[in-house]
Amino acid sequence: MQRLPVITAFGGFNPAGRSSFHRGYKRLVLDNLGASERTDVLSDLAALMGLRTGDAAQGALSPELEQQVLQGTLVRELESRFYDYRNCHFHQAADLKSENGFSFEMSARQLPNPLPADWKLETLENGRVRVHAASLSVMLDSHREISVASAGQLPTGFEPGQQYNSRFHPRGLQLAILGASDAVQSLGIDWELVSEKAGPDKISVYASSAMSQLDTNGNGGLLQSRLRGGRVSSKQLALGLTSMPADFVNAYVLGSVGTTGAVAGACATYLYNLRAAVEDIRCGRARVAVVGAAEAPLVPEVVDGYTTMGALANLDGLRKIFGDEIDFRRASRPFGENCGFTLGEGSQWVVLMDDELALELGAPIHGAVANVFVNADGPKKSISAPGPGNYLTVARAMSEVRAILGEESLRHRSFVQAHGSSTPQNRVTESAIFDRLAGAFGIEGWPVCAVKAFLGHTVAAASGDQLITSLGIFNRGILPGITTIDKVADDVHHEHLSLSMAHVERDPESLDVAFLNSKGFGGNNATASVLAPHITEKMLAKRHGEQAMSAYRKRSEAPAERSAAYDARASRGDLDAIYRFGEGLIDESGITLDGAQMSLPGVAGSVSLPDENPFADMV
Repeated sequence: MQRLPVITAFGGFNPAGRSSFHRGYKRLVLDNLGASERTDVLSDLAALMGLRTGDAAQGALSPELEQQVLQGTLVRELESRFYDYRNCHFHQAADLKSENGFSFEMSARQLPNPLPADWKLETLENGRVRVHAASLSVMLDSHREISVASAGQLPTGFEPGQQYNSRFHPRGLQLAILGASDAVQSLGIDWELVSEKAGPDKISVYASSAMSQLDTNGNGGLLQSRLRGGRVSSKQLALGLTSMPADFVNAYVLGSVGTTGAVAGACATYLYNLRAAVEDIRCGRARVAVVGAAEAPLVPEVVDGYTTMGALANLDGLRKIFGDEIDFRRASRPFGENCGFTLGEGSQWVVLMDDELALELGAPIHGAVANVFVNADGPKKSISAPGPGNYLTVARAMSEVRAILGEESLRHRSFVQAHGSSTPQNRVTESAIFDRLAGAFGIEGWPVCAVKAFLGHTVAAASGDQLITSLGIFNRGILPGITTIDKVADDVHHEHLSLSMAHVERDPESLDVAFLNSKGFGGNNATASVLAPHITEKMLAKRHGEQAMSAYRKRSEAPAERSAAYDARASRGDLDAIYRFGEGLIDESGITLDGAQMSLPGVAGSVSLPDENPFADMV
């Protein structure tokens, strides 16, 4: 009997705002919300953006302030807080020559080593020299326009580094701290109690970035510093590692000594980490698993790289779609006429527990992850081209869900969260996969969502965006439409699919399962099956009995009150991010051993040491 990985908490931040309590999801479907719920969403965003604070953060917004919130969220024209895409600084190499040579003064400390062969020096006063040279190779300060002008950015005015003491932290790690903190606080249960009940060695954390931390405080600064005439800092290399989101959350949010890992798989990174966590829960290796990803790719060098590949929606491509008046808010156009994807930044986290522990703690039940399937593409001509691996991942996920929930549920009560990257190649290849497999499994009008239309491509966190949106759909029943396109492109396969350009409302309990699909460079394909909370609770009742469920519902009241209190504080702008730098350090001299178990001071419980031979039949 395998344990069920139950989703007990979720949180994070992306261009739609804060993810916990379905707030980011509601920003996506804002037009289908009632007046009161709409006001609540916009009020929360206004506080997050620093437009209203404290008690004044509640209530209806003025028309001007509402418009400011709407324009400052989701995909939009790139803001100058990242860089000025119209006037981006770079160095232009130049070789200077003169018939009579050059003469100039400089500090002796700034002389290159070794000196160029044609340089002659004349010593001056105050540590300066005059240089005589026949020619000179220089790098001239210059500026140029970067042809990519749209991005999925955090809400305007919201800076994650201002929420805690983030000195020297790359932006991706700032996002990781805030995202994990949001998820943990939404749980409504003291983490110390979770650790005590699970056991310190039964907690896993799997998280990473796909591209590492590439701003000046991470690998970007590491690689640039010498070329810019500066020095490498002691922090840049370490903080630039792709494993840092997991490492930071272990050390500064959870204080965990359990299993940790950082799995990277290009755009499928989130699902790779989710797969490791699901396997831990299902086999009993862990009772709690925290899964996340954080990516902050809005730096000129990353944009340059993707632009050179022809992967991003650039100004010329968008002008062919919109004319001279480009609508940057509609730059990301999955399954419609498109010209490349739109980068985004974000961080998403979930807390999984095994079914027994979730009931014992009275933890919220937002759904469950049945499985995550991963397959490579096999032989490739181009490392960035799609291949057959995604057929395998989607088909395996569908087939297993059919075995778990039955034919009726798969055919009529499931939906897909497409990778939907907004490239011409993706719209054809991914739609072909969904359409062919829907036909093979007898599905007609299979709903397909594509949240990158609103958020852009947050790379490592992209499937986290899909997962959080799916939890919102299970809660509210509104399937986000692909509202950035006017019609489905002619080359998209959709005989058996429903690709709606408007939000579609369903009874939440008419949706049993979501399939999250990801296609990454290099042949990194993954598909996850996520079960709705009403299905999860039925499964729990069958395994544990109605008496256990009644007891659970009583225990769940206190965590629900605590999580609601956090939501209320956060909606006033008080995120109260968990960042425990240097707190609760474990004194290694206080570790006690008796041969069968190890006790750690400052950490709840003790760790039992393995005493069974896993290869008894061989030894």
